[in-house]
Amino acid sequence: MNYKMIVLDLDDTLLRDDQTISGRTKKALMKAQENGVKVVLASGRPTYGMRRVAEELKLNEFGSYILSFNGSVIINCSTDDEIYSRSLSAETAHRLYDLSKREGVGILTYSDDAILVEEPNEFAEIESRLTGLPVQVVPDFKEAIDGPVVKALMLKEAERLVEVEKKLQEELDGELCVMRSKPFFLEFTQLGVTKGASLDYLIKPLGISREEVIAIGDSYNDLAMIEFSGLGVAMGNAPEDIKKNADHVTSSNMEDGVAEVVEQFVLKEMTHV
Repeated sequence: MNYKMIVLDLDDTLLRDDQTISGRTKKALMKAQENGVKVVLASGRPTYGMRRVAEELKLNEFGSYILSFNGSVIINCSTDDEIYSRSLSAETAHRLYDLSKREGVGILTYSDDAILVEEPNEFAEIESRLTGLPVQVVPDFKEAIDGPVVKALMLKEAERLVEVEKKLQEELDGELCVMRSKPFFLEFTQLGVTKGASLDYLIKPLGISREEVIAIGDSYNDLAMIEFSGLGVAMGNAPEDIKKNADHVTSSNMEDGVAEVVEQFVLKEMTHV
């Protein structure tokens, strides 16, 4: 297959544990782009928290895209235009706040340039380190949200959050998309918003079929794009149930798993043309 697009999750997939891209992986991705393959970044992170990686891979020069907030937003890197956006109403964010209080878990959302929380916590600090956005503690979460927000996250230790996820997926079925991006992050986006759905929206005007797409990820918020793509790849560090739904399993993010896929399914095929 002549693949035309590679879609990459960031944390625990493209990025190593120290938040860097390995030399081997960067070399493979740059070579793929030089040969006309689109490299797209798809993450639960806010757009701001993805720009450094996009710049490192020169996505603007190669006319590529960022799918941020779990696919709620698509950015054209060449023009920096937002070509797709879905958000939650302020009323929905307020309802999620009430549910977080009921379940005894933390909650955060985003303003233009900050992470909003009512109570400081270790999980918000993790999100801050991942995204580069500062944490802003507000006296009243509901009062601070007076307009639409792209998404909200509930925060708690993994064991408890699994219980909350199951309960709220049932309670909010048909209303919101509910999924975990990390063991301690439970994400809420508009119904129908997934990385897979946004990818479907993106490729149609580009004349790329789903069969010509490789998607690589490690977590539950990557599952939709893994299942959507012609070649869905799970990282070696992914949970077993993600691996079972993938077409291919590669090495871990610390063992150049992304580079292995690009070399085997993209660059090696180019040498045979």
